[in-house]
Amino acid sequence: MPQHDTPHWEPDWSQAPEGWDWLAQDEDGRWYWYRTQPQVGVGGGVWRSNSRHQQYAGQGLPNPAWDASLRHRQQ
Repeated sequence: MPQHDTPHWEPDWSQAPEGWDWLAQDEDGRWYWYRTQPQVGVGGGVWRSNSRHQQYAGQGLPNPAWDASLRHRQQ
């Protein structure tokens, strides 16, 4: 997927796999879809979930406020 240089770019929910209802961005700018709610990584800078429940969604700009990026799909 291409990198997006817009400061507040987020992946579009229409691109999310069915049943993957969580989205979050790591500090380095990578966005991921999650099948289950992820948790803040112990080492900081990343969201954690079982690897089978995490899928790359796109590359944005680095985000120092990454820990406030968790989104839940509105049903």
